[in-house]
Amino acid sequence: MNNPENRAVLECRRLTKVFAEGPEKLKVLRGIDLLVSPAERVAIVGTSGSGKTTLLQLLAGLDHPSSGEVILCDHQLMKVSEQQQGELRNRHLGFVYQFHHLLPEFTALENVAMPLLLRKEVSVGQATMRAEEMLGMVGLSKRASHKPAELSGGERQRVAIARALVGSPDLVLMDEPTGNLDPHTASKIHELMKSLSEQLTTSFIVVTHDMVFARQMDRALRLEDGHLVPVV
Repeated sequence: MNNPENRAVLECRRLTKVFAEGPEKLKVLRGIDLLVSPAERVAIVGTSGSGKTTLLQLLAGLDHPSSGEVILCDHQLMKVSEQQQGELRNRHLGFVYQFHHLLPEFTALENVAMPLLLRKEVSVGQATMRAEEMLGMVGLSKRASHKPAELSGGERQRVAIARALVGSPDLVLMDEPTGNLDPHTASKIHELMKSLSEQLTTSFIVVTHDMVFARQMDRALRLEDGHLVPVV
């Protein structure tokens, strides 16, 4: 891990996001404060349209807040160039989406290795070995040579999780990672995520509609009227 245990992995301060819709202004986020510690697992729940995905995009530096700041491993994302932001994401962040976003023309192994191949100091051989290790951790060693179309929905999502974790990120952001899966497969993915977070000491922020899963995390927060409040 890149992050010493005595500092926050991610912190956002007074984060706001306002969208202009014609003459109207839609205030989606109204001053979000959030601090995530090393190896902490945080769930964010909320109704559709409450701004959960918008918040994840801001935390990743994929969108700009209207005000406030995001600090990722001591780096203020809004104060570095887009190229530096990309490098920070590659080294410190992993992503898992509801729809896996695997590249269809590449095998599971190649998809998982992709983030490491973007690093100049990592050889193809090193990236391949690490990708093989991660596929083993998610139980897909025997499916490494298969392309996404040859995998089940649950297998594709496990490949996406392996890809998110292959670079040993400090934090993984997940946007409804099991929302497109049947309950049995979703349960298996939940168990896998918990196991991997414990083994790799990676922090997680997971947006989910599944309250059972949310309550299994270290903290569960609800995004409501533009604010994060504890789930009780």
